[in-house]
Amino acid sequence: MLREWSLVRWVVAAVTAIAIGLAVGIPSGLIDTPWYSRMTPTLWWNYPIWLATAVLGGLIAATYIQARTAPRMEKKLWATVGSALAVGCPVCNKVVVAVVGVSGALTVWAPLQPILAVVSVALLGWALQRRLQGERRCAVAA
Repeated sequence: MLREWSLVRWVVAAVTAIAIGLAVGIPSGLIDTPWYSRMTPTLWWNYPIWLATAVLGGLIAATYIQARTAPRMEKKLWATVGSALAVGCPVCNKVVVAVVGVSGALTVWAPLQPILAVVSVALLGWALQRRLQGERRCAVAA
């Protein structure tokens, strides 16, 4: 199905993937900037999750090009937010620190982050699969 995509769809996928990559990578400290620095080291699995989130998000966005129905992005948005929370610094997350404290962020939240990461990427993969299946089933002649 992806082989049949137009150049416009691929451009939308690429631009959206870059935007998602920046939107997740800068606040989580995966991209070094003078605006933010992590208080905990980046873990090896943060980068593949970040990349998968950006690529899947871009591909999902491109499926809405030439769509005949209004997009419903709730699940995709929550999966992207989940991925951002999963790769972010556990001590830098003010909500987590407010709820469980700094020691809780390291002992409770940090061990849950890989699980959240896998669930978020799986949800994005599922959403892309559903969008692509819908295109095959509901193809509209141009």
